[in-house]
Amino acid sequence: MSITVEDRANALLELLWIREAYELQPRGEDLPPLLSDTPATVHDSGVSAETREEWAGAWRRIWHAALSHAAQDSDPRLFDELRTTADGSTERADLLHRMIGPTGRDDFGDSAFDDDSHSDWFQRGMDAHLAAMPKSLSDQPEHRDLPALIPAWRAGLTKVVTIPCSGEFTRRVGENALLMTAATRENSESYRRALSTFS
Repeated sequence: MSITVEDRANALLELLWIREAYELQPRGEDLPPLLSDTPATVHDSGVSAETREEWAGAWRRIWHAALSHAAQDSDPRLFDELRTTADGSTERADLLHRMIGPTGRDDFGDSAFDDDSHSDWFQRGMDAHLAAMPKSLSDQPEHRDLPALIPAWRAGLTKVVTIPCSGEFTRRVGENALLMTAATRENSESYRRALSTFS
């Protein structure tokens, strides 16, 4: 039995940050809740209200594409293929894009992430993540809730993707993955509830 936990998917973290830091209001169902640690608002005179509205319109599409990629099981053959490509080649760029997947930087640009709010929020999140890591195997949510995990795994669950958002939230992603808040996974009762949605 093998389950992968993706708990720091950079593309998802960046999208969650930009949604709140730029006060975007994307519309649609199945969007994740707000972050549990709200970043500082970015006041960039170069990003107009019209630009923010365009970003909000694109956010949902980018979110679903990045989430779909994060939920996929990684293909180790891509690393082998990458070693056989030349630096700067089109083949290498294509392989790297397949490995990294879609990101908000493709639509919003790298400069949208150059604010101190981004680096400060990301560092706080990493510090909190490391501080909350279980100290022993028996404290791991998957070990703790193994009886609930087994039926989900038998039903095809191979990956759990967590996001640092508020409250209890779970969504099935494709044929093999569950998206949930870190709080959902950390609490045994809510984690068992989340796993039961897969089986």
